[in-house]
Formats: sequence, structure tokens, C-alpha cells
Amino acid sequence: MRDARVALTVVTMALLCLGIVMIYSASCVNAMENFKDSLYYLKRHVFFLGLGIAVAGGFMLFDYRQMQPYARRLLILSIVLLALVLIPHLGKESWGARRWFKLGVFHFQPSEFAKLAVIIYTADFLARKQQVIKSFWKGFMPPILMTGAVCLLTVKQPDLGTTIEIAVVVLVLLVIGGAQLKHMALIGLAGAAAVAVLIIQEPYRQARIIAFLDPWRDSQGIGFQLTQSQIALGSGGVFGVGLGHSQQKLFYLPAAHTDFILSIIGEELGIVGTLAVIVLFVVFIWLGTRIIRQTHDAFGYFLAIGIIMMLGLQAMVNVGVSIGAFPTKGLPLPFISYGGSALVFHLLSIGILLNISKTQDYK
Repeated sequence: MRDARVALTVVTMALLCLGIVMIYSASCVNAMENFKDSLYYLKRHVFFLGLGIAVAGGFMLFDYRQMQPYARRLLILSIVLLALVLIPHLGKESWGARRWFKLGVFHFQPSEFAKLAVIIYTADFLARKQQVIKSFWKGFMPPILMTGAVCLLTVKQPDLGTTIEIAVVVLVLLVIGGAQLKHMALIGLAGAAAVAVLIIQEPYRQARIIAFLDPWRDSQGIGFQLTQSQIALGSGGVFGVGLGHSQQKLFYLPAAHTDFILSIIGEELGIVGTLAVIVLFVVFIWLGTRIIRQTHDAFGYFLAIGIIMMLGLQAMVNVGVSIGAFPTKGLPLPFISYGGSALVFHLLSIGILLNISKTQDYK
């Protein structure tokens, strides 16, 4: 297991280092224009990176199984925070969304904590309730109801991308845990119908679907982000225009250092750079599955699956959005995109995964 841990750490560090370089490249012009400091975003990112590494390292000092008795409490705490962030003057509103607590100059996004809390709760439930998992009321509905509460609050922010991510991860865990397929089909159909209604009710979500189907039809309107992303990726060619020489980051591509940082990587480092990022994530997932296969206790097994699913799914969606394979979603690229709460909790998740692997060595 030690080889897998070392390799996973190396891959994660490679992604983090690439993120540091590309965040500065993608954000320096924006930061200078808005804050008169080209290092503004980079300094904040490095602070959260250091905080995340410290939290992950600190987590390695104790056995991850000590979390299990607190799984339900962690989930309830996350639900309380998600509810509080919706209250005016408590939660910070930006661009029509209320998703953050403002703590001084920094922002905390409770949905990032909620994603991990849901995984911990579901892993604990599946580990304890294997004998009743095929029961609809005793084995299937409890995690569905708790996940539903989290999803309802995240969609109210509104944050449909995170809502879908949480739901997919939990459903996959339930399938692996032995839930009956007829129960899964029922909740899957209900969830698909709910997503359809949410899209129909909000004009901006409809616009995203229309832009996804044909972004060039209104390249200066609803298709602006996707067309600018494709222009960035297409401009890079095989080897890119050179590090720091992106044109799209000059206020053409919105969210260049967050949701669409892969597009800047593609423009500056070309197909070679883009494929390198994808290969790193593929290797990351493969190493994660090695740890999963060698995990012997049920709680650690389901917890590791949930973490790999969460990070892998988010990476896949971000890449898909950048190349136009998925509708636009506000999900950052793990370890690479600029971020605060997301980066800290992603690194905490890595700390948990490494802890699971380390603990197996002493059994």
C-alpha cells in the first residue's frame, strides 16, 4: 500500500504545482486590473493550499475510523450550515447565488463541507446496515432522505451542479453497497424529473442547455463562455502559444482561473498540456482504486470509493464543460482551479484517503 500512497501523493502534488503556475498565469492581468496586485489571487490560493496541506497532514495523526461515530453529527452540522447560508446577512450573495459565509477577507462555502459529510455518513450507514440494505424503508430511504435534505438546500443557493454531483456519488455508493436496482431506478427517474423541472423553471438554466447544443448560434450572448473556451483550446494547437501568452485571459474568457482554467492550459500549453492533465487524473483514479481494492474494513472501503468518485466526477465534468461535452456547470477542476473551501476540502479528502491506506498496513 505504501507504493500507492507515495504515487498518489506525487500525482496530487503535480496537479497542485501545475495549478499554482496556471492560476498566476490566468489571473495576473485580472488581478492587476481589479486589485492593482498581479499576485492577488495567487497569494490567496497559496494560503488555502498551505491550510489544506496542514489539515490533511494533521488528519494523518489519528485513525480515520475515529470519525465513524460522528458521521451523523457531521452531516447534521453540514445541513445546519447549508440552511444558515441561505439567510440574508448571514450568507454572502454574489451573482444571484447565496453560497458563502464571509469570514473577514475569506469566504467559506458550506456545500464543500457537505459533500464530504454526505460521503462519510453514507459510508458509515452502508458499513453498519449491510443486513438491511435491500429493504426499501430501513436500508434505502434513510441515506436517500438525508441526501435529499442536502440536495434541497444546495439547489436553493442555487447550485444545481453540486446537487447533481452529491446525488450521483450517493447513488453509486448505494449500488455498490447492494441496494436493489428497482429502488435505484425509482429514485433515478424521480431525480431526472426533478432536474428537468428545475431547468424548465429557470431561464438561465434553459439558456445553458441551448448554449451547450449550439454555442456558436449566439456566440456573443448565451454561448459566449463556451465559444471563448473553444477558441482558447483551438488556439493552443499541439504545443500551445507559450506559458503566460494567452489572449483569452485578457477579459475574453470569464472565470479563466476558476471554472475554465483547463481552457487556458490548452491555449498556453496546447494539446500536450491538456492531455497531461487528463492523464494525471486518470492515474489518480487508478491509484485510488488500488487503495480501494486493498481496504478491508467496510467503512474505509465505502469512504474511499466516495472520495475517488467525488474528485473523479468533478474533474470529468470540468473537462467536459471546457471542451463543450457538457452544459456549463460551476465546478472547479480539483487541485488546479483557484479556490478556497474547495481546495481545503479536496486536500482533506486526500488526507483521509491516505489515512485509509496507511491504516491497512497496520492490520
